[in-house]
Amino acid sequence: MAAVIECRGLTKRYRGTTALAGLDLTVEAGQVFGFLGANGAGKTTTMRILLGLVAPSSGRAWLNGKPVPDPAGLARVGAMIEEPAFYPWLTGRRNLDLLALSGAGLPGRGGEVAAALGRAGLTGVADRKVKGYSQGMRQRLGLAAALLRRPELLLLDEPANGMDPAGIREFRTLLRSLAHDGTTVFLSSHLLAEVGQVCDQVAVIHAGRLVEQGPVSQLATEEAFLQLTETWETSDATARR
Repeated sequence: MAAVIECRGLTKRYRGTTALAGLDLTVEAGQVFGFLGANGAGKTTTMRILLGLVAPSSGRAWLNGKPVPDPAGLARVGAMIEEPAFYPWLTGRRNLDLLALSGAGLPGRGGEVAAALGRAGLTGVADRKVKGYSQGMRQRLGLAAALLRRPELLLLDEPANGMDPAGIREFRTLLRSLAHDGTTVFLSSHLLAEVGQVCDQVAVIHAGRLVEQGPVSQLATEEAFLQLTETWETSDATARR
């Protein structure tokens, strides 16, 4: 199958701190792919490089077969990186209307906006102002914005943050339906349970390096893998207290 994401020797340094250290990664089309690592492991940096938001210090990356940051590689890509930002005094629907009007190559407003809101589970609150949204609702609005492009590739950075358990279950169902319809989903998370229930393949990044890659069913039985994920999940839970 064709690779929609490819990284070779991808390295990024920030003032003496190495965020990525020679990352090699291949993601094939038509799957939900989990990018698993502790907070600060390099997941968001990788996504920002793929989207052309920051330049790598060395190495190369390709998106849909085009070298990053070729605009042609981004033409059918939707993304939600970190917490999405919207105009708080406008409704969710109006925010998406503005994105549909201003984004190059985005489909027209109206039906497409309504469809994106529906897929993200926001139809009932679409006409409420975003300043009244919970964090989980803002995450859903970010997903709806990414879906406006009817993407062939969807990049999602910790998308379930702030969602309640019911919302997370609905979100998993949505991701599987997107993959069934032909959209490749690249999903970053620091939670093994999150990727284990929705992803076909998973790559594990630790301190900016790829340490494991394979089917979720295979990695979930490896003792070293389970010990690594348990260590960072425990550390993250401690840091939040």
